[in-house]
Amino acid sequence: MNKSQILVTFDSMKDINCGYFSFGKGLGNALIQHNEDKNNLTYYIFKNNPYFFEDRVPFLYFSRFHKLFFPAKQKFDIVHLTDQTCRLRPNSVNAKRILTIHDLNKIHLSFSRRSSIELYLAKLKSFIASCDKIVAISNFVANDIQRMFPEAEEKLSVIYNGVEKLVSPYNHIPNFQPNNNFIFTIGLLSIQKGFHYLPALLRNNNLDLVISGIETSHKQIILNEAIKYNVADRVHITGSISESDKAWYYKNCSAFVFPSRAEGFGLPVIEAMQFGKPVFLSKFTSLPEIGGDFAYYFDSFDDNHMEEVFNNGLKDFALRNRSEEVRKHASNFTWNEAGQSYLKLYESLL
Repeated sequence: MNKSQILVTFDSMKDINCGYFSFGKGLGNALIQHNEDKNNLTYYIFKNNPYFFEDRVPFLYFSRFHKLFFPAKQKFDIVHLTDQTCRLRPNSVNAKRILTIHDLNKIHLSFSRRSSIELYLAKLKSFIASCDKIVAISNFVANDIQRMFPEAEEKLSVIYNGVEKLVSPYNHIPNFQPNNNFIFTIGLLSIQKGFHYLPALLRNNNLDLVISGIETSHKQIILNEAIKYNVADRVHITGSISESDKAWYYKNCSAFVFPSRAEGFGLPVIEAMQFGKPVFLSKFTSLPEIGGDFAYYFDSFDDNHMEEVFNNGLKDFALRNRSEEVRKHASNFTWNEAGQSYLKLYESLL
C-alpha cells in the first residue's frame, strides 16, 4: 500500500521570538512523532529557517516564484497550510487542502483601516473557499470565522495549540538579570499588546518590569509611560531573547502580565502557567477562553483598575496557594494531543 504524501507549510517560522515559530516547532515535531511512518511528510520552509526538525523529514524550500508555478503541484495528496499568511497559495497544489487560521485580529483593532480590513477578509475568503477543511486554534477564532464567513461552518473545527515544555537550565543566568522581584511579559512591542499600560503597575511597590520581544517604534511609548509614572529605572526592555532566558524569566518572575487587545490563542499565557505563576490578562478576544478561571482579568486599561486587580490577584493567589492548579490547567495544552488531532484530520480526507 502506497503511503500518502502530505505537505505541511512552516514558512512563517522566521524568528524564534514569533508565535508562528513556537507553533511550527511544536506541531512539526508532534506530527513526526505520532505519524509513525504511516504517511510521507514533507515540510515547506525557508532555506534559512532557524529550526530544521533535526532533519527527520524532507524539505521543500520556499521560492517567490511558487506563486506563479509550483513544481510539486501534482505530488501531494494533502497540503496543510498552517497559517493564514501562507506564502504557498492553496490553489498552487492539486490536493486536498487544510488551512489553520490563528486569528482575525485585524477586525478587533480600532485603528485598522476599513479598506485594509476589506482586503484582508476578501483574501481570507478566497483561501477558505479553496480549502476542504478549516481549523481554528480557539473557539473564539472559530466564532469569528463563522460570523465573517458563514459558508465555512461545515468544514470548520477547533484544535487548540499545544505548548512546549520549557525548562530553565541549571545555573543559567540571562543576559539581563533584574535586581528586584519583577513582573514579566513577552511579545512583539506593538500597540495591540498593551505593554504601555504596564509601567502604572509599578507605582506603589518595589517591583521591576521586564518586557521581552521584537522591538518596534512602540518601545518609546512604553518608556514615556515609565517616565510619566516615575518608574523608568525599573522598566527593562530586553529585545529578543533565547529560549533559556525566556524560561528563566518565567521561572523567576513574581507574576506574568499580558494586557493584549487581540489574541487568537496566547501561547505565553500557558507558558507562564507551566511555571505555576499568577497570570494577569485583558478580557479581550481569546484570552479568557485560554486562561479560564486560573487567571486574573483587567476589565479596562484604567490605571487604578489595573492596579487594584493586580494587587488583589497577588493576594488571592498567595492566600489560596494556586500554583499547582495553574500548572494542572497548563498541562491540558500539549503538542502531542494537537499533533494527533491534525493527523486524524489528515486521515479523514484521504
